[in-house]
Amino acid sequence: MKPSDSVEIFGTDSHVRHARARDPERTKQDILDVATQEFSTNGYAGGRVDAIAAKTQTTKRMIYYYFGSKEQLYSQVLERAYSGIRRVEEHMNLDRLDPETALRRLVEFSFDYHHEHPEFVRLVMIENIHNAEHVKGSETVKKTNTPAITVLRQLLARGRKAGVFKRDIDPVDLHFMISALSFYRVSNANTFGALFDCDLNEPRLRERQRRLVTDAIVTFLMSPG
Repeated sequence: MKPSDSVEIFGTDSHVRHARARDPERTKQDILDVATQEFSTNGYAGGRVDAIAAKTQTTKRMIYYYFGSKEQLYSQVLERAYSGIRRVEEHMNLDRLDPETALRRLVEFSFDYHHEHPEFVRLVMIENIHNAEHVKGSETVKKTNTPAITVLRQLLARGRKAGVFKRDIDPVDLHFMISALSFYRVSNANTFGALFDCDLNEPRLRERQRRLVTDAIVTFLMSPG
């Protein structure tokens, strides 16, 4: 079967049918967009390929043509989710900033990215429920995340050389700290809000916590261990 077998694949809507036949890459991205929402909302087991097909005006047959299976589609959704945050980190040009400013920018970016992409947080939570089964099986995800540690290693080295960062910390541990503080307020927003009668998405509270998280990490690194 080829993507141009449009009569079988796309039904009777000729406009959609021919548009997708002309632009298969856009079709794949549309499927990934909808699949991201489907899996982040319903999990891997609860996510339905039928629902993804309906929302993208394709069919299960077309989705399986592009991605092979539901599991492979889910894996590509995960790979794209991780690459989104890492791609931005790699192009922040932190080496042009002094170490303290660069660290602040990086922490603020992580905080903002998690807030603005709750679907990413939910996908990571779901993958943890499945014991990282798909992440362990994806060399792409592993390679995608390697540059994040490289960025931190270089930043820490510059900061120590300049005498700004006093604490000796492994870049993986620093990544853990930044991710944990950025991740928790999104992953636990509902329970935290219910327990302490607050809305973590309220702009003033969000900004206060943004400053708190950034100051906490920067102060930690600038203080003698």
